[in-house]
Amino acid sequence: MRDNDKNRSKIVFLLIIMSFMFDKLRKGFIFGAVFSLYYCRNTVNYYLIHKRMEQVFSYIIGLGAAVMMPIIFTILGVCIGIKFSKALKSGLLVGVGFVGLSVVTALLTSSLGPALSKVVEIYGLQLKVFDMGWPAAAAVAYNTSVGAFIIPVCLAVNILMLLIKTTRTVNIDLWNYWHFAFIGAVVYFASDSILWGFFAAVICYIITLILADYTADKFQGFYDKMEGISIPQPFCAGFVPFAIVINKVLDKIPGFNKLNIDAEGMKKKFGLLGEPLFLGILVGCGIGALSCKNGQEIIDKIPYILGLGIKMGAVMELIPRITSLFIEGLKPISDATRELIAKKFKGAVGLNIGMSPALVIGHPATLVVSLLLIPVTILLAVILPGNEFLPLASLAGMFYIFPLVLPITKGNVLKTFIIGFVVLAIGLYFVTDLAPCFTQAAHDVYAKTQDAAVNIPEGFEGGALDFASSPFSWAIFHMTYSFKIIGSAILVLITLFLMVLNRRAIVKYQKSVKEAQ
Repeated sequence: MRDNDKNRSKIVFLLIIMSFMFDKLRKGFIFGAVFSLYYCRNTVNYYLIHKRMEQVFSYIIGLGAAVMMPIIFTILGVCIGIKFSKALKSGLLVGVGFVGLSVVTALLTSSLGPALSKVVEIYGLQLKVFDMGWPAAAAVAYNTSVGAFIIPVCLAVNILMLLIKTTRTVNIDLWNYWHFAFIGAVVYFASDSILWGFFAAVICYIITLILADYTADKFQGFYDKMEGISIPQPFCAGFVPFAIVINKVLDKIPGFNKLNIDAEGMKKKFGLLGEPLFLGILVGCGIGALSCKNGQEIIDKIPYILGLGIKMGAVMELIPRITSLFIEGLKPISDATRELIAKKFKGAVGLNIGMSPALVIGHPATLVVSLLLIPVTILLAVILPGNEFLPLASLAGMFYIFPLVLPITKGNVLKTFIIGFVVLAIGLYFVTDLAPCFTQAAHDVYAKTQDAAVNIPEGFEGGALDFASSPFSWAIFHMTYSFKIIGSAILVLITLFLMVLNRRAIVKYQKSVKEAQ
């Protein structure tokens, strides 16, 4: 992008932010749109507007979650009537939470990456799909025509669904909209059609909102201080059907339903061995030992092995502390948003605010299961026939599989581990299958942006466990791209059916609440 275009994008971005300072959110959107159109007045055509919008949203997203989310939540807080100082503090706490989470996950990948690479070298593993991690997936998602418009398109869909009562989730988790843009971008590059790309993204968005509604009550009942919150993130939601089926199957095994092993129970039964901190140290030391060629090297590298163990223990201990910052920062915003929506949407009852799963990834059961699955996933990647993907950079995303699984298993560590084992084994094949299309999209984005995050090493294809391993991305991609009209028609019918079911549930719930009053 030329410097001139960058400066113009910054101007439009600032004008849009200024527009939000109006007392009515609706006026803010209109004011921002007018300024954007005025800016394009000399040659008002779809191509120019598209390019300008793409530049503006690329600039906003390029700020990163740590900067973007405080700005968004501060503006949102002021728009919904919170004092500027309080809204700013809430936004900054969210930003600090993202910084802390980024630092901890970077510690995880930077510490484990070299050790696991050494394991690959020692044991001569030949896996041609290179793990690019979620930064590459997000870069592919947002640096495309689909990504440029994904936020306003999805917000419009969300508002429409609220009006026709087919969802009760207001999704303000704007950062994670990259998941919807990702599936849209992959379909767009594979089919060479932006319409098919948006179709896939919107279908994914609608189904995710419905699953957020379906899981909201269990989610709020399982986690502390999550009243009025739901999780409309497709990577998490994609594992819900698997979790429901596997959980029911496990309950039918005689005696298995009596094995209620939760994280707190592990602490009581195993003492120090059941602590996430200590488990992190054990797994870290184990991986460090595996990265040594022989017994003598293990002895020589004892300081390194112990250091890796301490770093893994630190990750397990720090994540729950960091997630408390998200809760503290988001609570005033979510409370005020819920009150405002209740006033604006007359007759609406039980609306939830869609938030990031980062709020709850610090749960002890999530930490324990994720940590235990790291070496197991590496082993699966090596032994599963036909798999070509070795997860390394994506391991930090392991925590995000379980936020909506735990309410279904009621925090049972054994059940959650089995569910994680199954979905990850299948997910490795999904990543391998989508690798050619992911690679095509990444090469195109790199050619345009020179973003190092999407620069796939020569001789490899690219992949990422984050969302590419989700049943959502794989199923929607193939139904849209491989089966085209027939597959898309089936997706539409399924989506409409789910919307009708959800509307009935919402109307029934609202009626029961009114009768109780």
